[in-house]
Amino acid sequence: MRPAGATHDAATLARFAGVGIGAALLLFALTWGLTAAGLGPFTAGVVAYAISLAVAYLIQRDWSFRRRHAHVQALPRYLAAQALAALASGAVAHIASRYGLEAPVAAAAATVAASTVSLLLSLLWVFPARAGQEPG
Repeated sequence: MRPAGATHDAATLARFAGVGIGAALLLFALTWGLTAAGLGPFTAGVVAYAISLAVAYLIQRDWSFRRRHAHVQALPRYLAAQALAALASGAVAHIASRYGLEAPVAAAAATVAASTVSLLLSLLWVFPARAGQEPG
């Protein structure tokens, strides 16, 4: 049994990180592949992001967090968390470019910002640890 205010265990965090990295690689591959197949860059990016988001959500819920959260609650929260992560990424990229940081540094900062927001919201709000749950 886990006490009230329980936190996620190291295995859950490792699965979460692995899925996040996999989703980023899927987004990259799909965007590249769809663009190479003739879709416009914007359309390819949006389609690839939607597919990657759906895959990441399902794997995060079903594997990383062991299906302990109902879709009716987790899915809207996940979508909101990802929207906030996207806004954080955009804001950090904008601020970094305004301060003259090189593109790779700005991109890295934006990635860290989005990943941090996604991680914190996912762990604390989307897929919170609950008292009485065994570690994943």
